[in-house]
Amino acid sequence: MTAGANLRINSARLWDSLEEMAQIGPGIAGGNNRQTLTDADSEGRHLFAGWCRAAGLTMGVDTMGNMFATRPGTDSAALPVYMGSHLDTQPTGGRYDGVLGVLGALEVVRTLNDMNVQTRHPIVVTNWTNEEGARFAPAMLASGVFAGLHSQDYAYSRTDMEGLRFGDELARIGWVGDEVVGSRKIHAMLELHIEQGPILEAEGREIGVVTHGQGLWWLEITLTGRDAHTGSTPMQMRLNAGLGMARITERVHQIAMSHQPGAVGTVGQVKVFPNSRNVIPGKVIFTVDIRSPDQTKLDLMRGEVERAAYAVAAELGLGCEIEDVGHFDPVTFDANLVNIVRQSAEKLGYSQMDVISGAGHDACWINRVAPTVMIMCPCVGGLSHNEAEEISPEWAAAGTDVLLHAVLEVAGVVG
Repeated sequence: MTAGANLRINSARLWDSLEEMAQIGPGIAGGNNRQTLTDADSEGRHLFAGWCRAAGLTMGVDTMGNMFATRPGTDSAALPVYMGSHLDTQPTGGRYDGVLGVLGALEVVRTLNDMNVQTRHPIVVTNWTNEEGARFAPAMLASGVFAGLHSQDYAYSRTDMEGLRFGDELARIGWVGDEVVGSRKIHAMLELHIEQGPILEAEGREIGVVTHGQGLWWLEITLTGRDAHTGSTPMQMRLNAGLGMARITERVHQIAMSHQPGAVGTVGQVKVFPNSRNVIPGKVIFTVDIRSPDQTKLDLMRGEVERAAYAVAAELGLGCEIEDVGHFDPVTFDANLVNIVRQSAEKLGYSQMDVISGAGHDACWINRVAPTVMIMCPCVGGLSHNEAEEISPEWAAAGTDVLLHAVLEVAGVVG
């Protein structure tokens, strides 16, 4: 049995849930600052857990704090179908990045409860810990441990800008579970997310069927020069780490442009020491973010960025160290699931197109251990990782409707 096209989620209930979650960890300009393992993160988790209990779901939590809320299926031997994303945000994050994927999945379950629809496979709604990587690098840390990319010891040892350890902060907020990370088996995973780019809105499409995800390197570069007075140190006698960063930033842009189409490069996080108005920077630590869906381009860009950094440092007499602090290869999502998402959008009458995800997501890691796919909805102006991030209730509903029908196809409707 398959679900008819008239089966839709409760759009108003979904939007109300998004708005209520946004009250936790408010930003300063209408968005959110609910960084991972903060008190706000814990409060958001408790709200989500309460909603899951009210929907009749059984909550499990693993030792990385990943949350798994299960709706039983009729076949106890059938592996579960997973949905979800993340509730943590950037320091100046929007209300929907990640959150739509978690609460949209919860709304799917609520709708199934309302309509008394049973599935053969169990369904699990998931909140993955530390997807953003804003406080603890790398991004998608907990799903990476789940998929075997990182050890739990490595994850627990990660520190934030204040030197606080991931493992200690997870314990402090009370979300260390008892499940072994990665012990769960997954039949398939579907992740709903906002696009975080401008393509869907520009093309007038309601649904993005995600076929691939870009690969990524995060390279943390440390340049070491010499602190000195800005007024009394002659230009030709300076060891200016800030100048080195500026030149490398320009080279990152040039390298990305030389590999068009399908390549991007950015210098994001920057720490300058001593960060004083009248002191030449003696040390700068900054992160280079390079991405491409093409493995060859990705590898070429990493090599070019590293060579450029060492060359600039040598020219200016600076010390240079480069550390890989985040990486994943380009992702190809499961072809069968991609077809199911595409067909679900068509059945519901939503305009859709194939897209490549420009951002990293937990689905990129879970794809290594189970069939995985992503569904995207537009966001206004393609703006994300910004408090001005915006979607419409109609876009949220369309994406969640497609998630509902795709999950029912994968989990199997009974009756």
